[in-house]
Amino acid sequence: MNYLHKMYGRKSNQSPAYEKNPNRVAGGLKAQGADHYTLVAEDGFEKQIPSHKYVQTLEDQQKKMRAAIEVLQRKQARQESVIENLTNYIKKS
Repeated sequence: MNYLHKMYGRKSNQSPAYEKNPNRVAGGLKAQGADHYTLVAEDGFEKQIPSHKYVQTLEDQQKKMRAAIEVLQRKQARQESVIENLTNYIKKS
């Protein structure tokens, strides 16, 4: 019964949160032409204003890159401390 319940029973809505790649989202908006609005001012000049969704995707890209940079900086600091410890150990020997 447990196997059948697992196969055909209702599944909870606790699926893992799927995050879209912000680079692909921004690229899709650009490809669709939905990355900006074009307004014509009273003097006849056109202004292109980025859309809210496009700005959000750029902010998401920036957050993701900052997180990756922080992780890499921590790794670099660990590697530098390991190298420093090894050089001190070699000098003592």
